[in-house]
Amino acid sequence: MKFRFTRMRQASILAGLLITIFLLSLRGTSSAPVTVHTKALNDAAPGSYDVVVIGSEIQGVLLAKEASSLGLKVIILDPRDKPGGELIQGQMFFLDDVNDNHRHNLVQGEIKNLFKGYKAGTIRKEADFQRYYNKVSANIPIRSGIVIDSVNTLPARNEQSLQSITYHTKDGASFTIRSKYWVENTDFNALTAKLGCKRIPGMETLYKVKEPNYMAATYMLKFRNVNWRKLHKAVRDSYPLTNVRQKYGSNTYVDNHFATGFSYITRNYQARDKMLRLRGLNATNQKDGHVIINGLLIYDVNPSDPVSVQSAITKAQQEAPDILAFLRKNLPGFDHAELNGFPEYLYVRDYDRYETKYVLDYADLMESRMFWDNVSIGGYAIDLQGTRLMPQGIDLGKPDRYGLPLRSFELKDYTNVLVAGKSVGAAIKAYGSARIMPTTALAAQTIGIILGHEKNKLLMNLNADDFKRIHSYLEKDYGIVLQR
Repeated sequence: MKFRFTRMRQASILAGLLITIFLLSLRGTSSAPVTVHTKALNDAAPGSYDVVVIGSEIQGVLLAKEASSLGLKVIILDPRDKPGGELIQGQMFFLDDVNDNHRHNLVQGEIKNLFKGYKAGTIRKEADFQRYYNKVSANIPIRSGIVIDSVNTLPARNEQSLQSITYHTKDGASFTIRSKYWVENTDFNALTAKLGCKRIPGMETLYKVKEPNYMAATYMLKFRNVNWRKLHKAVRDSYPLTNVRQKYGSNTYVDNHFATGFSYITRNYQARDKMLRLRGLNATNQKDGHVIINGLLIYDVNPSDPVSVQSAITKAQQEAPDILAFLRKNLPGFDHAELNGFPEYLYVRDYDRYETKYVLDYADLMESRMFWDNVSIGGYAIDLQGTRLMPQGIDLGKPDRYGLPLRSFELKDYTNVLVAGKSVGAAIKAYGSARIMPTTALAAQTIGIILGHEKNKLLMNLNADDFKRIHSYLEKDYGIVLQR
């Protein structure tokens, strides 16, 4: 709907704006925490919210879900044409599990329900994942296909406060919306790229080049008429494990549900386009002969450029018949396989990220550092996928378990801008682990819970004593444990 402002509403907006400026000025002259009452902000205008999430990736949806369930006014504005992001539109249906070095599973919170269904076989196909997404996003308003035109900020001593954004929809209608908090939840920084923040250096720092460089994106490959039992038997008959590795490559593993590896097979595939590479496979048995594979890398994709995204998708779809023919000849169980359609989008694992109030570093992970303001626990291997300049990628070891603080999800120099998902504040080596979906999903859900419970205190004013209380109710009421 369009926002129609009467003079009375305009006066209300102005009053709310003056109150906000006054409160922010207090913050600069006093050490006492500034309390902002959510109701006053909501009453400022019909276009006012407590939380505005930009993008519909699963992480931000979980944040929105918790905040909404606790009484906050929430909306998701999605720059993509359809909601779901990597999980739904990109069909990233091979889920990476997270364990510490003692094999204790670290997946917690709502996202654990997705993983339970995935492991049990009840969430494997597209319709299953869509039902899950629909369930967690139910009752949250989502407006897709928006474009942010401008942002309105106010200075607050050494920081800024994002007051409003103006955006337009596909039909050209323009809207201005205000919020207490804003959440970057896209894979291309639709919001934070407009805020003048400092970029966290990326893959280019590992091999000392000047231009920004990013890990490859992936296009998921879908097959039908696959004989999974034949694949499983072929690997099982090749045991012991040393023989499996010699024949198929390191990390090759198959059970009734999942398969990984086969790099000694895929390394023999020559793509028609030099910007594509078939790496080792991560495959999910979707049942009934259906299999989906994470394995086709696409270099130099710019997710903020629709032309670049569509070019990558087109290249991948054109390559798919050749990959099918190759797998039919070389991979057991794929003798009679056929292509089973195409995803509408990519799995983008890396793009620009901007400095947060704390930027996780490699040492934080490898030293198992915990923080007073933990909002998640990580433990995935440090997995830096290939780039055009470094096609093979880098494995930098496996941390045990480490904390991710709230400050790594608070945008530096802003009082009220949060980041979710792959926008996590982490140096590139740490990002190789911290980027994994269940880790950032737990963080986002936790932040949504905190926003709902701590309505009368700004996140930036929460202290160690507050977090002792917060961690207590997270464990008691939500089963989320965020300390060692």
